[in-house]
Amino acid sequence: MSNEPVETRKAEDEARVAATASAFRARSRRVQLLRRLLPMMILVLAGGTISWIVLRTVMSDVERKAGTSREVRLDNPMFHGQDAQGRSFVIGAQGAVRDPNTGRFRLVGPALRLNLGGRKVTTLTADGGEYNEAAKTVTIGPNVRISDGGSGFTLVTPEAVVNTATGVVTGSKGVQGNGPLGTINASSYAIYDQGERVVFSGSGDNKVRGTINPSRSN
Repeated sequence: MSNEPVETRKAEDEARVAATASAFRARSRRVQLLRRLLPMMILVLAGGTISWIVLRTVMSDVERKAGTSREVRLDNPMFHGQDAQGRSFVIGAQGAVRDPNTGRFRLVGPALRLNLGGRKVTTLTADGGEYNEAAKTVTIGPNVRISDGGSGFTLVTPEAVVNTATGVVTGSKGVQGNGPLGTINASSYAIYDQGERVVFSGSGDNKVRGTINPSRSN
């Protein structure tokens, strides 16, 4: 009887064992490699995240300090000036912030007094505004209230633009007036000569409308 089949099976078993051992060693090497790489990757990612957070915090702080240092903030500022006729005006506000890029002042709670020291004083107040010193204008709004101390007339309008060179006050966003002689509604208005003369205008179908109280004219 020949021993050839037994030898063949033995050789095949040895080959399978050798292949299995080789695959096991290869997988073991991969596992060992991953065990070394994964902690390093975790450290790299964690370090990168922490570095980014620290960098962004530092950059934000620098940007905030740079922005803050360039702004000029004033509490209860008071700007004094004169128009082309030498008449004085005062621009006051609860606060003002100077934009470093434009040089304009953003006003909080502005209050303007025209014809200071004269017999009549026209006062303008609003929730906010902007003083453009270069353009010689003060734009205030919303909730503008214009009070004429001489006639007792009060105008309410969304916006008013004061030309500090001429003293003329204009507005084109509608206006309602109320005083001893009656009421008036118009699309736009212009106040000349420090309140001595007021011109109302209509636009399109929005005519100038008013009511006169004759009993109060005496």
